[in-house]
Amino acid sequence: MSGADSPAVRRPGSGRRLWWQLLRVGASAGRAARGSRLRFLALLLAAAFLTTAALAAVAAAAAYDGRDARERARGPVLAAHGQAPVALWLATSDSIGSTPHWFVKIWPLTATAPPPPGLKAWPAPGEAVLSPELARVGAAEGITSRYGRVSGVIGESGLASPAERLAYARPLKAPEGKEREDWTPISGYGRAWGLGEALTVQSLTMMMTGIGGLLGLPALAFCVIAVRVGSAPRDRRTQLLGAIGAGRRHRALVDLGEALLPVVCGVLAGCVPFALATAVEVRLPETGFVLNRHDVRAVWPLALGCAAGVFVLMLTMVVALHRLGRTKGTTRPRRLAERVPHWRFAGLGASVVVLLAGQFVHSKAYIIMFAVGTIGCWAFLPSLIGRIGRRLGTGMAAAGRRRGGIGMLVGGRWTAAHPGVVIRLATAVIIGLGLVVQLQLWTSRSSDMVREADATRSRIGTGVTVVRTGGFTDADLARFGAALPAGSDLLVVGTQETETGLLTTLDGPCPAMRRLHLSCTAAALPMTPADPRVGELLRWYGTDTRTAVTPGWRRAGNTLLVVSAHKDTAQLTAVKEAAFTALPHAEAGALGDEWVLGASNMRRNVRWVMMLGTSGLLVLLAAAGVSTMAEFRRFSTALAPLVVLTGRTRVFRSVAFWHLTVPMVFSVGVAMVFIFWDSTLFLSRTSGGHLSTGLLLTGGAGAAVLALLTGALASVVTTRAARRWRPVAD
Repeated sequence: MSGADSPAVRRPGSGRRLWWQLLRVGASAGRAARGSRLRFLALLLAAAFLTTAALAAVAAAAAYDGRDARERARGPVLAAHGQAPVALWLATSDSIGSTPHWFVKIWPLTATAPPPPGLKAWPAPGEAVLSPELARVGAAEGITSRYGRVSGVIGESGLASPAERLAYARPLKAPEGKEREDWTPISGYGRAWGLGEALTVQSLTMMMTGIGGLLGLPALAFCVIAVRVGSAPRDRRTQLLGAIGAGRRHRALVDLGEALLPVVCGVLAGCVPFALATAVEVRLPETGFVLNRHDVRAVWPLALGCAAGVFVLMLTMVVALHRLGRTKGTTRPRRLAERVPHWRFAGLGASVVVLLAGQFVHSKAYIIMFAVGTIGCWAFLPSLIGRIGRRLGTGMAAAGRRRGGIGMLVGGRWTAAHPGVVIRLATAVIIGLGLVVQLQLWTSRSSDMVREADATRSRIGTGVTVVRTGGFTDADLARFGAALPAGSDLLVVGTQETETGLLTTLDGPCPAMRRLHLSCTAAALPMTPADPRVGELLRWYGTDTRTAVTPGWRRAGNTLLVVSAHKDTAQLTAVKEAAFTALPHAEAGALGDEWVLGASNMRRNVRWVMMLGTSGLLVLLAAAGVSTMAEFRRFSTALAPLVVLTGRTRVFRSVAFWHLTVPMVFSVGVAMVFIFWDSTLFLSRTSGGHLSTGLLLTGGAGAAVLALLTGALASVVTTRAARRWRPVAD
């Protein structure tokens, strides 16, 4: 085997190189080996998942680069001192539902002024241009008439991403006087401003961390499992090659020949989503984010390099995890029982110490320590479950021997000898349940003010709308009041200097005050919450808020309140349209909405975590399924001779129950206890979150049902294999 002309590997005169011969030997051996189809599928899926994770990171980097470039290109450049501006520019915020967005008021000052990037021409006075996504999601809330008559859509060059919500609007008349002071004179575009998604998106580092931790690590775990699927016949083949003189390079070529085709197919399959994203706009599930195909297309050389890197990494793992076992010169049979390394228990202890120590540090460091400790426990707790599972298997075997139960005896001994099966199943259960519960915990977190705002919305709906302006005149106020929907009352929030400090007052006409069951006097009198809307106003503006009626019912201030008996979205939509068209510079929303909208960024991040976490969970479940199927095969082959001894196949149901179902249910119980304890630690240091015990119990019940199905499937597989089993000289 050491020479190129060895007859064991090369026919005389064939002219074929040794490496090619060995690759063909590996491919042929792989096709003929027991469980070859399962390993082919496992390697294909592992390579596909790992390639998808790598290319997801490439696509994320491309999306960030493209978004930053377009954000810089559309940002306004302020006119320098002494430089004549070409346009006026004013950005403000609005929302659709609970998701905020930006809209920009623009006004050209010269005939040659360029429109903002993404606009083909300046909109006419009273017209607006919307992004496609804003027009789509805001149609039900009257977005097409809120800022004026829609005259077109913003092109891709003016949007950070195809799904960005943005609007440009040109008012009916040019800003003048004091109103113009709020506008920004600009000389053009090309400076990063921080508009739209640029204000809410997480850093690229955070995105890469999420992709790597929630998608990449599960894919790597799947690769390790896939490489070792059906390892017993390959290990025997490796021993044989070593016995006849094959070196490490020769054995590696045989292993590569076996894995080459499935890895190539898997890498190509993993490239399909990326290739699709270069051809069409792909909307990511859960997040609603749309990839710009031009951004993705621009990094195809990097994507090819990453795909090639995954190919090399997979083949390296195939070679590295198939080493020639050393017998150290002894002919004594190798012990079949698997052992759990002791260093894993040290890792578990260290992770628990980190979790507990995190209770005594400040909040930012606590989050990091909690994440490190939790992930460490997820990684090492299955080893402890495996060690306990061995003891459990020994106890089951002893009980089966005493009671004469063949299934309990065999299942218990098999569990005691192979704790790795319990560890793999426990890993999928712990990470799966833990990930779901952590997502629920982070989703449930909100500040006290956000919860108050949600409670206010549930009690009075949109009965009170807050309109903030940069200032208004009597004419603006009259125009705004005339544009309000029927049944709406307009109040002005003002402030007064008193001996004890600033006093907040609500001014309004007497009919409006009476409809709210408030006194109508010129003196500032305390408010009585006879009307539920007044009660909510007191909660938000303070119990010392008073009412007063003044000539012209207006005091100095920049906040208006629109009070109405209507509490639906249509009321809020109508008030917003009136405010944006009648007032020079306004922001409008339901009472307390500023807190709800402020929390939308956290909800958006949670949706990203849920998408990546769910994808990683599916990869873990696929890995657990492949591992379980491999165990089924070894399980059925080892137990098939029992058919000859017992003459019946019902014993397989019992063995499968005790070997797979019982340890897996035990793993579920331990996982639920740990997750509850871990969540309690988290909630003891953070505010605003809660643990859904219903979700935890439902997840545990689902995992228990999966354990029953696993045992049932194992019994079916082993029964069928036993019926086809024939003695062989192995």
